[in-house]
Amino acid sequence: MTQPQTQAVQPTTTYRQGDFVLFRDPERYWQGKSGHTYVCRVTRGWQHAHTGQILYDLHELSGNRHLAGINPGYMRLLPPADAMADIDTAPLSEPDTGAMSPAAVAWLRQHLAQDATTLPAQR
Repeated sequence: MTQPQTQAVQPTTTYRQGDFVLFRDPERYWQGKSGHTYVCRVTRGWQHAHTGQILYDLHELSGNRHLAGINPGYMRLLPPADAMADIDTAPLSEPDTGAMSPAAVAWLRQHLAQDATTLPAQR
């Protein structure tokens, strides 16, 4: 009796220009080399003329380099909600700003500085 072969089904994600993604370089990863995972911004998506596969061009942020023809199977979307979680959950009722992350404090200060023009003048 032969075992049926199964294949993992990966959900299809469509990325848009400007999306932030995590890209893992499969060659570096499978060779056990360090520096195989990068934060990138999608610069464009396109369909390969011969295979019909959708590929992406990325801009790697820390190294400021262009990566072309990336297979989306090695990319994962970095949602804005994850990047903003510390600000969204900042304990604004706390008098001690040490309880907030530096990003939350910076955002709050910037927001308050922008809204200062709408506050009534002090007497």
